[in-house]
Amino acid sequence: MLLVGLGAVSTTTIAGVFAIRKGLSSPIGSLTQMGTIRLGKRTEGRSPKISEVVPLAQLDDLVFGGWDIFEEDCYSAAKTAGVLEQSMLDKVRPELEKIRPWPAVFDQHYVKRLEGPNVKKGKNKRDLAEQVMADIEKFKKDNNLDRLVMVWCGSTEIFATPTEVHQTLKNFEHGLEENDPAIPSSMIYAYAAIRMGIPYANAAPNLSADIPALMELATHTKSPVAGKDMKTGQTLIKTIIAPGLKARLLGVNGWYSTNILGNRDGEVLDDPESFKTKEETKKSALDYIFQPHIYPELYGNLTHMVRINYYPPRGDNKEGWDNIDIFGWLGYPMQLKINFLCRDSILAAPIVLDVALFLDLAKRAGMSGIQEWLSFYFKAPVHAPGLYPEHDLFIQLMKLKNTLRYLKGEELITHLGREYYD
Repeated sequence: MLLVGLGAVSTTTIAGVFAIRKGLSSPIGSLTQMGTIRLGKRTEGRSPKISEVVPLAQLDDLVFGGWDIFEEDCYSAAKTAGVLEQSMLDKVRPELEKIRPWPAVFDQHYVKRLEGPNVKKGKNKRDLAEQVMADIEKFKKDNNLDRLVMVWCGSTEIFATPTEVHQTLKNFEHGLEENDPAIPSSMIYAYAAIRMGIPYANAAPNLSADIPALMELATHTKSPVAGKDMKTGQTLIKTIIAPGLKARLLGVNGWYSTNILGNRDGEVLDDPESFKTKEETKKSALDYIFQPHIYPELYGNLTHMVRINYYPPRGDNKEGWDNIDIFGWLGYPMQLKINFLCRDSILAAPIVLDVALFLDLAKRAGMSGIQEWLSFYFKAPVHAPGLYPEHDLFIQLMKLKNTLRYLKGEELITHLGREYYD
């Protein structure tokens, strides 16, 4: 598993896998490790674990490598992140200390609040991409690996929209040669992975692989692609609560969300340009769930505000507040207030694991390009042009499980259930 950025999320993922291998803890939050899937009719009583139905890679078979702008090994990086208790880290210390980051592709223009010494140098962005590909080849050879998956776990880059250089593969590769400023670091990694036919997932809100040029490349190399921006804290809650309000046709006048967090992600998002990127993905979910163009009386005047504040004392323990102004029968107003004290990387780690294992499955199943069935894990699911993304968490889960049933030749479940009463 190739991880771009060996910070809090990546080290929590890696340390967690090592701990689970040793029987020190359980993979709580991981659908691939703990989830079940109903097969056939309700009366059949078949609900095996997902890992018993589809051929997922085993945790014992995973090997980790990655890039970071800081030189410290994964044990030191995990200590710096402060997510896991020292007693847990010490039990997997030897394994973590063996993982040292390779020099990273990094340009402070795209992430203004970070700076580190472990950075690649090259004559142009094409050269940097080739250096990344060389790292991958060496890692694969040194560890005698059969397959690879890459997950971008790096920081949120400044806001960007597609330009001419992103429209075709020819334009993009020319842009790499010419150091086009519209090609940030995350796109260089995405290009390198997809060029090599490696599945790629974007755990941040960056544009990254979500451009026509790299989708064109994925078609040629048969690389599965998923993203973007992992659904962990506040947006997870939104995609649980909002579908319930809509199902009951309760109106919403306003949804005010604010967060405080003190990890490196919070520091990066303290920059307005990086926050803009995150804001776009955090705000989009409600529009698609509520469909105000279909229900203008209920959601047409919704005021949705999102704030993120960097507060160093909180560390990785993010706190989110939501004030939701709703109205019901005859227009009478009501309120919901939610205070979610969560641990960002603890929620993110099982997503990184699941997405990597499912992308590896997709590659072996011959599924290339956009993997919309993995939208369950993302704030801003990548989707086909002209198609609106599905944000309802429960529909997303149904889509994911039906995809697994489809891969195994099992009957798809619609929940119609008429056969039990006819």
